[in-house]
Amino acid sequence: MRLLSLILFWLISSLPLAAETVRLGDRSYEIALPANPRGAPMILALHGGGGNPDQFASASGLARAAVGRGYAVIFPAGSVRFGGEKLLTWNGGYCCGYAARARVDDQAFLKAVIKDAQDRFGLDGSRVYLTGMSNGSIMVETFAALNPGLVRAVAGVAGTMDTRRIRVAGQVPLLVIHGTADDNVPYDGGVGNVSISRTSFASVDSVVAAFLAPWGRGLKVTERQIDRRRNDGTSVTVTDHMKGRTVVLRLMTVVGGGHHWPGGRKARMDSGKTEEIDANTEILRFFALHP
Repeated sequence: MRLLSLILFWLISSLPLAAETVRLGDRSYEIALPANPRGAPMILALHGGGGNPDQFASASGLARAAVGRGYAVIFPAGSVRFGGEKLLTWNGGYCCGYAARARVDDQAFLKAVIKDAQDRFGLDGSRVYLTGMSNGSIMVETFAALNPGLVRAVAGVAGTMDTRRIRVAGQVPLLVIHGTADDNVPYDGGVGNVSISRTSFASVDSVVAAFLAPWGRGLKVTERQIDRRRNDGTSVTVTDHMKGRTVVLRLMTVVGGGHHWPGGRKARMDSGKTEEIDANTEILRFFALHP
């Protein structure tokens, strides 16, 4: 009986929160709201290439983790050539798919999502946080780089923005989570062995350097290891760049980690997964440093 109760609890807790779908022109977003949404901060969470809001909300579990902490969590929808399809992408500049080829103005779309959510639900438009996976990570890093005044902090997982063409226009706190064995978006840059887009991606180090540049010199750097000996073939190196006592950039290098959202449903099944960290926990912990 106790085992059955535990199984039922796990199944219920792993389900995404009920989310409202909001139409915005020919696009949409899904939103999960806290009990008292007025004045709540918002997290925009962007799916990867070929994903969609439902898929990412379910796979990541971010809404359930964040709503209880008072955040509204928004899952915007990328774009696709033919309406009704669910294989959506973002125009992050050099990637990916239809959105990049058609030069979809996703900068304007994300600004519209932020304003609509603020006006419609009474959210705090001055406390906007961004996160995304893969193509979604490329998009949120690019948006934060070009619009630093609109973003309180950003977290990218398994995706690197085009640092050859994009310059970070101001100080934006950044969390990066990326695996060294990522065969889609290689940690050191270049074309991934299994990359569908065949994009030559920027390296993680170049993204770190780009976001550190506006902070100037004199940052303190610390490093620590996370290896709980879970025998999953991975460990995590955490490198913090600090201005005073504030972490302005945190790099979490998943040694041996693949193209995953750590702790997500897919990561529990595929090779290159890590049990050393949970992306939702780390992202919310980092955002809490920048209230």
